[in-house]
This record gives sequence, structure tokens and C-alpha cells, in this order.
Amino acid sequence: MTAIDKRTWGIGLGLAVVACVLVPNVLSSYWIYLAITAMVSAVIMQSFGVIVGRAGVMSLCQMSFAAIGAWVVLRLNLSDAPGGFLLWLVIGGLAAVPVGVAIGLPALRIRGVNLAVVTFGFAVSADIVLNANQFPGTEELKTLNRPSMFASNGKFFILVVIVFVLLAVLLEFFNRTRIGMSWRELRYSERAAAAHGTSVARSKLAAFALSAFIAGVGGGLMAGQLGLVVASNFSMGQSLALFAVAILIGPHHTEGAIMGGVFGAVMATILDKLKLPQDLGGLLFGFFAIFALRTGVSQTDFTRARKREAEGRKVLAALPERNESEKAGPVVAPPVGGAPLLEVRDLTVRFGEVVAVDGVNLTIPDGGVVGLIGPNGAGKSTFIAAVTGFLAGYEGNVVLAGQSIDRLSPSARARLGLRRTFQTTTIAPELTQYEYLTIGAGRKLSKQEADELLDFFGCPPGEVPVSIVDVGTRRLLDVAAAIAARPKVALLDEPAAGQSAAESLTLGRRLAEVPSRFGVSILLVEHDMELVRAACAKVTVLDFGHVIASGPTREVLDDPAVMAAYLGTADVPLV
Repeated sequence: MTAIDKRTWGIGLGLAVVACVLVPNVLSSYWIYLAITAMVSAVIMQSFGVIVGRAGVMSLCQMSFAAIGAWVVLRLNLSDAPGGFLLWLVIGGLAAVPVGVAIGLPALRIRGVNLAVVTFGFAVSADIVLNANQFPGTEELKTLNRPSMFASNGKFFILVVIVFVLLAVLLEFFNRTRIGMSWRELRYSERAAAAHGTSVARSKLAAFALSAFIAGVGGGLMAGQLGLVVASNFSMGQSLALFAVAILIGPHHTEGAIMGGVFGAVMATILDKLKLPQDLGGLLFGFFAIFALRTGVSQTDFTRARKREAEGRKVLAALPERNESEKAGPVVAPPVGGAPLLEVRDLTVRFGEVVAVDGVNLTIPDGGVVGLIGPNGAGKSTFIAAVTGFLAGYEGNVVLAGQSIDRLSPSARARLGLRRTFQTTTIAPELTQYEYLTIGAGRKLSKQEADELLDFFGCPPGEVPVSIVDVGTRRLLDVAAAIAARPKVALLDEPAAGQSAAESLTLGRRLAEVPSRFGVSILLVEHDMELVRAACAKVTVLDFGHVIASGPTREVLDDPAVMAAYLGTADVPLV
């Protein structure tokens, strides 16, 4: 947690205590009721914060999960079940979890607008069911009994604040777990998350489950506030409105959830009581919409990012200058390596009638750095995608440390020790470099270990946010994150993109040291021949999906066929 985050948490907890003291003792009963409504809505907004803000999934049925929580709480109340309201709240939230998981299953196959339509379809179905069947206690006119210590509206407000804070703490805890960190990566790239060993399916289902639990708790709190509820309290229109507010404000931050609760639930009433025109609410909504469209992020994301970037720029400004000789370090002979560690045998990839990779054999030795080069369109990235599991249906075999991994998913291959980077980085810009290294490593890194990796690859200090570093540095950070996991083999796809000639040569020397220093063998895909000479003891050349040369780096790069391929004069091989 950064100093800014700690300060934000301190201020937030202080404000919660102040609200619990002032609202019940200063405001009138009507305004206390409105405050409860806003905080209950803020709890439900936290569920949007998980699924929409953190995981980046378009869900339009959160109020349906809230309805399940309310129904269960009222059912337990009607039955005079033991445990009381506080236990019923938890049970109501848990009852929504299996439904959330079931709704999340389509998210494993579809995403974006198509997934939004599926979740909206569930909200419509829930609307129909709720309108056809009354909530428990409605016919009997048996209202919900609050706990005696929270019986009054003023004290019930304190209970809702306590629940909100407890959920915020729970979410902060989840943010630090592997699943919680994976949500932030899923929001930007499922492929990158899988390459870091994250099970995309498990991560998405966990997000649906947790968001459904929180919404269910929120529905139970609504039942506690009203005594009895009706279907209109959980209409699909409510889900749509709160989803829009979530996109604009960002309820995955605590202050955003509170702002969303106030704006989504009681803004119109507040404006009316203050004798202000209702159009002001529309103007505020339009302002947030224009802001989100212009910046591409929510209001709270933008505010927090500016604070982090300001702190990060101070750190960068205080750094001493490093000259090129300091960056380059000593020249290290490219390691040859020992026994075979990754073996690719007769790999063939077909796209219809087109053979993109044709019977390629390649071996990466333990402790070695091997290059894979070739002109654009030669099949290099396709080769990496197949080896790491991102292309299914290839022919041939991939063996890692003596174990066949052909039937494994990309995330399973990554967890076994086969990591990769991509030509285009998709790092979440709000992350600090420390946070991204932790995501890539899949484990808690000590500050010393993280600092060593960042310094080795020439990255800025770890507290600097990704949003203010250049493209070349992001590429280096991607490589550092892959190495941080200590895999058996790292497949690096053009890591020198965005680097100057001197920086690229420095990177080549660094990569040559990686096997001995970090115990990671490397397959390097590159166009920069000087980098390849500096890093690789052996190299394989692809052209039109065929291997046209393979062997010691200098011999291969001096091969006339290889030079002809790069100059575009090589004959096209017959299939």
C-alpha cells in the first residue's frame, strides 16, 4: 500500500466515524432515512466495483442478486429462524453466490456487449419472477425485525456504515491476493493474465461470486431499512442506472462507491429538498459522462492516477543520471546451455489451406539463450503462440522438462514454468511497477528482489506508476515480470521494441546474464541483429514458416540464405 493509499484509508475511516456520530444526532429523521438509502446503495455499488470496475466485465443484473439477498433475509424473518438479522445478512449474501457463478459461466465464452445482453436477460427474467411472486412476509404483513441495538433509524445507519467499511476492508484484502490482482489485469488483457499463470475462468467466476455476495448483503440491508420490499425496489432499470453510474464514477474505489450511492439513490431527492432544479442532476451526469469519454477512465480513477503520477514524477526527478557505460555493464559471452529443457518437435500450424509454421524443430537448453529470427510474416509469433498454448489445434509436440504439455491451457503451461511476453504490452496504467512485478511473479516479492529486477533491466524505481513511463520501459518491465516468476523458460517476443540502439545492445548483454543470475532459459524473438549477437549463443531462422538455418549465432547470421531472406531475395520454399 502506497503512502497515498494509507492516507486515503485514514481519511476514509475518520469520515466514517464522524458520520456515525453526526448523522444520527444532528440530522432530522427524514435526512437520516436518506442517508441510510445512500449507504445501502453504496454497498450495492461495491458489487459493481468488483465486477465492472475491477474485473472489467459488463454486468447488468446486480440488483437481481440484491433481490435474492432480500428474499432470503425476509424468508428467514418470516420463519423466525435463529441467528437474527446479522446472520441472515450473511446467509442472504451467500445465497446469491451460486446464482452469480451460474450467470458468470457465459463470461467464460463471451464478453463485452454480448455478455451484457446475457446478464440483462437474467435481470429481465428476475423482474418477471419477482412481479409474479411477492416477497416473504408481504401477505402476512410481517415486517423485518432489526437487532435491538440497531432498531432506530439512526442506529441502523451506523450498522450500514459498519457493513460498508467491513466490505471495503474485505475488498482491500482481495486486492492483495493473486485473484484480486488478476482482476486488474483481466480488465485490460485476458491473454496477458493467462500468460502470467492466471486461470481466466476461475478469476472471472470469483469476481461474479464476490460481487453477487456483496449485492446480496446490500439487498438484505434494504430489507432491513424498509421492513418489507417489493419487486420495483430491484427492477432491471435500477441495475442499468447503477451500471451507468459505476462506469462514470468508479465504485471499485471506496470514495467512488459512496459517490455512486449518493448520486444513484438520493440525488433527485436531495435536489428537491434543497429546492434546486432537477436538471442539475442531469447536468452532473452529463459532465461525468463527457469526462469519462474524454479521459477513458472513471472520475475516481482519474483523480487517484493524478496523485500517483505526481508522486512518481518527484521520484523520477530525484534520480541521478546514469551514463551509457554504467547501463551497459560488462560484456558476457552468450551462454550455450546444457541438457534440453524445452523441446518443440515437428510443430505445424495451419490456418485453413495456409501453413503458417511447417514442421519446425527447436530446442532450448537448460541455462541457454536461443534466438528465433526471420523477416516479418515468417511465423515467429505464431510459433510462440502455439508453444505457449494460445493457439490450439497445432500438430507436433511441445515438451517442457521432459513433460508433454500439449493438452494444457496457456495458464497451466505458465504455472509449470513456460512464460511469454507479447509484442504489444497491455499493462494496466494505474499499477505501480512493484504491483505489476507481483502480478507477473504470481507471488509476494520482497522489496529487495523487486528492486534488483528493476535495476537489472534499467527500469525506474518500483513506486513509479506505469502510466508515466515510456513504451520502451514498459517493454523492459514486461520482461522483468516474466523473469520475476522464475520460470524454466521465458519466450520474449521482440522485447527491444521502443529501445534506442545503445539500449537494445545493453538489453542483449543483460539477457545473456539471465540464465546464470536468475536461473531462467530464454527464447528470444527479435529483428535487431546486434541484440541477437549479444544475447544468443544459437539461433534458428524462419522464413515462410520453414527453418532455413539453425546453429551458432555468428555462423547463421553470416549464411547467405539468411541474408537473402532478410533482403527479400530468398526463394519461396515449395510446400
